This record gives sequence, structure tokens and C-alpha cells, in this order.
Amino acid sequence: MIVLGIESSCDETAASVVAAHPEARGDGDIRSVVLSDVVHTQEVHAAYLGVVPELASRAHAEKIVAVTRAALDRAGVETPDAVAATAGPGLIGAVLVGLAFGKALAAGWGVPFVGVNHLEGHLLSPLLEDPPPAFPFLALVVSGGHTTLYRADAPGRYAILGTTVDDAAGEAYDKVARLLGLGYPGGPVIDRMAARGNPTAVDFPRPRLKANPMDLSFSGLKTSVAQHVRSPSPAAPDDIAASFQVAVVDVLQDRVARAVADTGIRRVAIAGGVAANSALRQRFADWSDIDLYLPPRSRCTDNGAMIAFAGRTRLITGQRDPLSIPVRPRWQAGTP
Repeated sequence: MIVLGIESSCDETAASVVAAHPEARGDGDIRSVVLSDVVHTQEVHAAYLGVVPELASRAHAEKIVAVTRAALDRAGVETPDAVAATAGPGLIGAVLVGLAFGKALAAGWGVPFVGVNHLEGHLLSPLLEDPPPAFPFLALVVSGGHTTLYRADAPGRYAILGTTVDDAAGEAYDKVARLLGLGYPGGPVIDRMAARGNPTAVDFPRPRLKANPMDLSFSGLKTSVAQHVRSPSPAAPDDIAASFQVAVVDVLQDRVARAVADTGIRRVAIAGGVAANSALRQRFADWSDIDLYLPPRSRCTDNGAMIAFAGRTRLITGQRDPLSIPVRPRWQAGTP
């Protein structure tokens, strides 16, 4: 089964074609290979230091035909066997562009359609790598809008072990970048600055929550950075960036360590835009207590391959969605 996947949940317009892996055995084998993966990142938001929903929707509408055509051409595919598109969560207008376009393609070609949960796409993306994690595994999805730790028992069967109660990790990066007078997105520039700074220069807090020790909170950390930046004698910007970044990584590692201890599962997959962060990748790569599964940086940020693969996985299990399926801007992975 060859599946076209379309992603437009935020500020990346992406399309990908995914097919059965050459070593896949039978129709129930979800192993897949990426035939093409085209991503257009919108640059219009940099001037506003954050994503402007209306501008994002317009940019998707302008680029989605060209991006999809490029994905099909690079894969050498004229008509796929099915179409998958992100149905949520995300910016409602942005999601609507890709979802409506995917439905139209499926209707025109007369092929099945499936609406994909964006978070499930991230969660399953490590399975596109070799070797993939075997079920069950722990999945940390950490991005600009979401930071959630899952237990993945099978495709479609996910339990939330902990999630952010306020800012996601990526949001905290963007807000700290604004405090330091840096550009958008904040993650890459803070990562570069942190490499030059002293991570022990400022002792920022590592918040822990009493209600559920697995949950996360980054709002207080961001506030602490703001107070330090406005103090009479703040540290150098590189040192602030390094101290902030190590606090974020410490919190993420702490929650994963708790999950490993509680579940006994050593297989840990990390996905989402913040999974491209060099300090996070190095910390988990050096952690001998786990078996780590990390997508390449190009597949950590939003992309069509993860949507095509998640859709193909759903299609293999028999799922088909009506073209009336709505946008679901607050859809949690693993829920109907």
C-alpha cells in the first residue's frame, strides 16, 4: 500500500509518500519505507517572533499544491493507494487547509482517506528508522506545542504517563529567546548559544509537581529566567542559555527515568521538534540505562513522512474515515 501523507498543523507545509518496506511480510506488517519527503518551512512568522495563525493558513494554501506535487514526482507515483492528512491537533485554520486538500485528492482519485493525529505521527516516527523500537516502548513527544510522555503498547494503544500542565518545552525555548532579544524560532539559536556557555552559571529551578510526579511544568522555569534577565547583574547571554537548557534537559530526563523505573520498559523513543536539540540528544545517547531510539533531525520537526506512516498504519488495521471527518484542534493521541 502506497500512501500520500499531508501535514499542515502549524508552520510547515509537508507531503510525503510512504510504501511497504521491502522486507515487510504480509498485509499486516507496518514496516514502511519513505519514498519522498518534502517540507516547506514558512519564514513569514520570524518578524512576529511567533506563528501568526492567519498567515500560516494563507501560506499553506499557497504552497500545498506545489509541495504535494513535488512529493509525488520524487516518489515516482502518479496515484497513491490512499491519502492521509493531519486532522489535529494544531492551528484550526492551518489544519483545515491540509485536511480539505487531502480529502479532495482522495475523492478525485477514488482512494481511501484517513485523518491522522499529529501527535501520533510524532510518536510513531521512530519506527521509520532501522532498527525500530519494539512494542511496548516509552515515547517522549516534545515540541513547541506539546510535551507528553506516553507508554506505547501497540499502534493506536497509548497511555499518557505525564504531560505539561502549562508551557511545552518548545514554548519555553521561544519565550526565553524573546527575553534574550533573539529571533524566532528560539530553539536552534539557544542551542547554539548554550554550546558556548556555562551550564552551571545560573541555578534555574527544575519544577516537580506533587499531584502527578510524571507531569511537567516549564512556566516557572521561564519566569525564573525572566527574573534573572531583569536582575541588576545578569549572567552573560550564552551562560543564561546554557543554564536554561540544562534545566530543561534535566526535567525531561527525570520524567523518563521515573517512567522507566515504574514500567520496567527500557526502550525509549524521543520525537518532536525539541528532539533535534543537541544537548537533549547527547544526554539521552549517553544514558546507559535505556535503549534509545531517535529519528534524524530532519524528521523531528513536522513532516509528511510521519503522517503518511501513521496513516498507513491505521489503514493496515482497516481504518477508513469518511470525508466528513472534522478538524480536531485539541485531539489527544490514542483517543477515538
